[in-house]
Parts: sequence; structure tokens; C-alpha cells
Amino acid sequence: MRAITYTAFGPADTVLALCDIPTPDPAAGEVLVRLHRSGVNPSDVKSRAGSRPGVTKPPFPLVIPHSDGAGVIEATGPGVDPARKGERVWIWNGQWQRPHGTAATHIAIPAAQAVPLPDGIGFDTGATLGIPGLTAAQTVLGGGDIAGKTLLVSGGAGSVGHLAIQLARWAGARVIATASPGTSSDHAQEAGADTVLDYRAPDLGEQILAANDGHPVDRAIECEFGPNIDTLAQVMAPLSTIAAYGSAADMTPQLPFGPLLFKAIKIDITLVYILPDAERAQRIKQLHDALTGGALLSRIHTTYPLDQAASAHIAVEQAGRHGAILLDCT
Repeated sequence: MRAITYTAFGPADTVLALCDIPTPDPAAGEVLVRLHRSGVNPSDVKSRAGSRPGVTKPPFPLVIPHSDGAGVIEATGPGVDPARKGERVWIWNGQWQRPHGTAATHIAIPAAQAVPLPDGIGFDTGATLGIPGLTAAQTVLGGGDIAGKTLLVSGGAGSVGHLAIQLARWAGARVIATASPGTSSDHAQEAGADTVLDYRAPDLGEQILAANDGHPVDRAIECEFGPNIDTLAQVMAPLSTIAAYGSAADMTPQLPFGPLLFKAIKIDITLVYILPDAERAQRIKQLHDALTGGALLSRIHTTYPLDQAASAHIAVEQAGRHGAILLDCT
């Protein structure tokens, strides 16, 4: 099979290489998937670059990157129903704690991690359901019913934020989003946000409250926890929840504990790689329900050929994306 690999950390155009390696046979409990699309996420890029604190070399001698993907089951291992052969699937945790991910023509993976794609849902969308889709679903819906509540979605034009807005509207919530003015703001508006505000506004807290008729918000979906925590402490309602999935600009934030304490605000940090099975199953069902109901659209920014994986990684590292970056693995 053809695969993108790396053996050392470094820049994408230096360490990523297209190789021919043996196609794996599915082991017991596994399926072999012929991949059509591979999703390129910021976490994949950071792992390849070696940006994790204290990690000096890849965890395996040869790594095929990427956790998300979609394709067709080509073979089944012992203990897996042979009728699954030919099934269209999407993949989660493709390269989580494993050497071989989805940046290849094939992947052998535990059968539970190859989820049947609903009828009418394409491989492009399927390749966005792992990290972006499950993160959006967990942060928006993981705290229970949100019908009639107001949600604040930061980064509303990003891959997670764009999906989060749609899921929140599908579940009956009012949505205030933040984004850059211009194209990003337009995309957040098109996703269904009731109000989109400039995330850099010096009076952002006051604008959020004004957009909610002077009332605080019930739940925040937060991509930059550290830089935004002071604003969040200002605008969150008592007993509300901040569902945070990122803080890249400030990984050691200082918390305004007093304001958080006297509102009893819950901080719910989401890492979808380690979602418990029952929660993951529920989030998958909700994603599928929203997709088949026509309430959810994955925005694709660019799809690169497999042999241009380095360009795909560089595109993820750069600002100005409006949707997912994919690889065409066919």
C-alpha cells in the first residue's frame, strides 16, 4: 500500500515521505479499510512537528499520521462479521496510540472504530466526523438538553466551531458566535449563528450580553480557553458550563477564581480521544441524526492528493482556513 510516513519530528516538507509498505492483514476483531479520504487536523500537525512538551522523538519507529478518515471495508479479521465487507465507514482514533493512521491507501483498525456511514453521506464528510465532529457534538450536547438555552461558540468559522453552531441550532439553542470579521464571520452566520461578534472587540463581554438581551449565557464552546477566560467569567450564567477543547495561545492560563467561584461555573475539558464508550456512541448517534436530517454540513477547504500531504500539513498550520483539509487517498 502507499502511505505517508515519518520517522523523526520536523517540518512537514522535510520529514513526510510517500512510501510503499506491505498492506496489513486485519487481525482478530479488526477490519481492513480501503481509504478514500484522510482528515488532517491540527493535532496531527502538532504530533508530526514534535510540539508536545517533553516529547523528543516519535513514539514508534515509523508513523503513518492522521486519526480521521473514511473509506470502504475491504476485508474482515477473525471475529468480525464478514458481511461488513463492502461497507462504507468513517474512522475515529486512527492513529491514537497506534503507529499507523489514515494517511495511506489502507488501514487495519478495530472494527468498532470503523463506523458505518449513513446513506447519502459522502467520504468527505465522513473524514471530518472523528475529531471535529465528535468534539463539536461532545462540547455542545455532552451536558444534556440545550433547547431554549443560549450557547456561546468561539471560533465559529473553524472546523469544530462551524459544526458546533449547526448542532446547537439543531438541538434548539440560541447561538452567539465569535469570529474574525469578513469571510469567517460570514461562514459562522451561514452555519446558523443568531449573532456573530468580532473576537478581538475590546468590549466583547458587553457585546455578548447585549446580544443575549442583557442575560448571561448558559454554555460556552471554547477553542481558546486561556485568552478568553476573563470574558467567559464575565458573561457566563450561574451554574453554567464552559466546555473547552483548546487553549493553544495560552497553555498555562491564570483563572479569575473569584468570579468563577461565585457563579459555581463548571469547566468541562473535552478530549474526544478518550471519550467513554457510552458517551461516544451517543455522540455518534446525534451526529448521524443531524446529518441525515439535513441539519449538519461539513465545510471542506481543500483536498490534496496523498502525495501532497506536506502541503496539506502546511495549510493546516497557516491561518485563513475555512473548513477541513483532506487528503485524497485513492
